[in-house]
Amino acid sequence: MPSTGGTGLRRLRVLAETCSQLGTSKIHLCSGTRDRTNMWRRHPDNDSPEAWRDMTACMREASDIARQARVVLAFEPEVNNVVDSAQKARRLMDEIGSPFLKVTFDAANLFPAGGLSRMKEILDEAFALIGKDVALAHAKDLDHDGDAGHKAAGHGKLDYDRYVFLLHKYRFPGPLLLHGLSEAQVPGCVAFLRDKLARLASSLSGK
Repeated sequence: MPSTGGTGLRRLRVLAETCSQLGTSKIHLCSGTRDRTNMWRRHPDNDSPEAWRDMTACMREASDIARQARVVLAFEPEVNNVVDSAQKARRLMDEIGSPFLKVTFDAANLFPAGGLSRMKEILDEAFALIGKDVALAHAKDLDHDGDAGHKAAGHGKLDYDRYVFLLHKYRFPGPLLLHGLSEAQVPGCVAFLRDKLARLASSLSGK
């Protein structure tokens, strides 16, 4: 997130006010990091009270811009950002208290160091906390914890059977967006997701 009152918020207002012309009603963003040179790199001060204070102040302003423009802001919890878990995502939405602040859910971004062994527990808890506030879901994968996933869907260790089941359970109505993949990987990843969705539909119908 940009610093409070900074250029980033002014640009956000321009973008929010243009959304209707672009045919969209959602803006997706991250909660930021204390690292000033790389917005995707974890900084040890991300867990500090000062980082939380600055991030929430900025997010509060951003949410008010969204309210005025009647658009939804969807932030993405990610292990390298200030909001690095579903628990902090829930805390942020509760503190801001805005119906215009929602979540972009990427299951491959939620596993801290040592977290892969607790995959089902982490996914289940994340959806229990924020599943009803998901505005967009991402589909990519990871091959190690302690970092955001960088693999194409189906090319890592993410439990996609559990992921698509939880999206269904919490009645996610939106798109499942593939990213982090090459053009050559698109057909295989699409087929992988369609297979997972077909298997889920079959299991739910009892076939």
